[in-house]
Amino acid sequence: MVAGTAPIGDDGVTVGPGDVYAQTVRCLDVAERALLDVGATIADVVRTRVMLVDVTRWEEAGRAHGERFAAVRPVSTFVGVSRFIDPSWLVEVELDAVIGTT
Repeated sequence: MVAGTAPIGDDGVTVGPGDVYAQTVRCLDVAERALLDVGATIADVVRTRVMLVDVTRWEEAGRAHGERFAAVRPVSTFVGVSRFIDPSWLVEVELDAVIGTT
């Protein structure tokens, strides 16, 4: 499981202030890097959760999600939340992956 991915750039600054799509892409980049660190890939993802401060903007996050998971098609949930630790974050993403099964 990859949890609590936030739209933080390598410089520690929020990526894409005000831009749900850009922040979702960044969250997915962070999550994908975590998967790669344990020998997994996006193809191993079976479930995603996308948490949004403004759930009415789900289509922006959904576009980024669809681009990344077009070939994988994990089950997915989009959830509205009241806020994140950093008020500039609009989205966080969690992934569940199954790896190492034989």
